[in-house]
Amino acid sequence: MLEDRTPTAFSPTEWPTAYPRRYAVVDVETTGLARDDRIISAAVYRLDARGEVEDHWYTLVNPERDPGPVWIHGLTSEALEGAPLFQDVAQEFADRLDGRVLVAHNAVFDWQMIAREYARAKREAPVRQRLCTIALSKELDLPLPNHKLESLAAHFGVVQRRAHHALDDARVLAEAFRPSLRAAAAGGVRLPLHECRPLTEWQDRPAPRIGQQATGPGGYRPTSWRPARKRPACPYPNPGRYEDGKRLKQGMRIAFSGDTSIERELLEDRATEAGLHVATSISRLTSLLVTNDPDSGTSKVVKARQFGTPVVDEAAFGQLLRDVEPAARQ
Repeated sequence: MLEDRTPTAFSPTEWPTAYPRRYAVVDVETTGLARDDRIISAAVYRLDARGEVEDHWYTLVNPERDPGPVWIHGLTSEALEGAPLFQDVAQEFADRLDGRVLVAHNAVFDWQMIAREYARAKREAPVRQRLCTIALSKELDLPLPNHKLESLAAHFGVVQRRAHHALDDARVLAEAFRPSLRAAAAGGVRLPLHECRPLTEWQDRPAPRIGQQATGPGGYRPTSWRPARKRPACPYPNPGRYEDGKRLKQGMRIAFSGDTSIERELLEDRATEAGLHVATSISRLTSLLVTNDPDSGTSKVVKARQFGTPVVDEAAFGQLLRDVEPAARQ
């Protein structure tokens, strides 16, 4: 049984009335991280207002294409061959999400994958708000070494049994969310809720052939097929490095490293549109490195460490993009 580390117990009258009344803790496994990748399994734990589990649901989904990184999720083409198509489970999935706040670890990724699947099926997912447990752990200032699900689980004493299995990941997250929710209520923390905007149209690109899944990390490159794009020169001078707790400024040089939940090309487009300079490498002039794995040994991470370049994760960068300071007038 999960140890409850929340310091305060609540009577029904003390629970914050502004908090949502129902939650749906969701995890999806996918063929990859790009906008044209597909869901191959999904799990939902439905919770009440205080985070207590009501029920759970799990399904495999036939993506009608290559399943992607099998060494991560373990789902081969053969395992998915007899699974239902997404349109076959769309209604039941929707019933379990309806009227609830979608809760996920890096929720923008799960929401975007779900929204795209519903758009392909010419439907809308009945989700209006999402809550990211990474953002919540930051609001609570939890002493985590990083923002991986395994670290959040370990903090609350939740045992992972099958990492990257949608049902077990959703269970782990549901058990870690309950004490997080209670800690937020105890501290009067405003929950980091964000609006979910359903997609209303969709156009697929050709998918990889079924049966060509890679067998190891070296054989799978979700974004390798995209042609390189030359971006226009940034019109603003580089104002220097990003300072923690302050705003990004137009002209700052931003580099990315490692996998991102939002398609890398889209992240770079957003940065460019905000007036930032998207850099392909790290130098002493780089203002900020965005990576979800700051402990990795990639060349960009190593150089950022050498140069003392500030580092933030994708979720933090998304927040910073909302309020970029205009460049100083010349």
